[in-house]
Amino acid sequence: MTLYAVNPLTLKSHIDKALDGLVVSSVVALEELTIVVDAANYFQAAKILRDDPSCCFEQMIDLCVVDYSTYKCQAWTGLRFCVVMHLLSVSLNQRVRLKSFVPDDLAPLMPSVCKLWSSANWFEREAFDLFGVVFEGHDDLRRILTDYGFIGHPFRKDFPISGHVEMRYDAEQKRVLYQPVTIEPREITPRIIREENYGGLAN
Repeated sequence: MTLYAVNPLTLKSHIDKALDGLVVSSVVALEELTIVVDAANYFQAAKILRDDPSCCFEQMIDLCVVDYSTYKCQAWTGLRFCVVMHLLSVSLNQRVRLKSFVPDDLAPLMPSVCKLWSSANWFEREAFDLFGVVFEGHDDLRRILTDYGFIGHPFRKDFPISGHVEMRYDAEQKRVLYQPVTIEPREITPRIIREENYGGLAN
């Protein structure tokens, strides 16, 4: 039984027609529709999904970035970063996932959709902060979770767990200082109990 008024396959047909050739792939899995478009068509596709009468996705409920540099513990050969957006139509009781791969791994740049949905503002700032994807056209693109002296983007899969710098308050200088990380990385191996009848499980 679907939670939404429109069957995902029917919605797929409506969106494929509305986007008219902009779709790279369109897949229904677990009763959810995922649309993939090229980065060059990302903003146009988002606008159509908002404005087309058969779509009417008036709410953007989430926007994030996925780092595909490793995927399912395997090497990834495609583009590294993917912007993933979840859209909801309250009026038509339907939802869709829109994905678009960022064309440049070294200088990731995508158009902002803040002009389409104001809710994108903080989501895009978070994606910029944690993954380093720059959203062109965003009016206030700055870090939102890490502090101003933070180096790097902590949700990238190649970012070290301990980070690059640490900060502390110096009582003598009466200010916050940044310094190289002093934490020694270590590997913790969990204790494994291999008794044959531990807890009576063998009975």
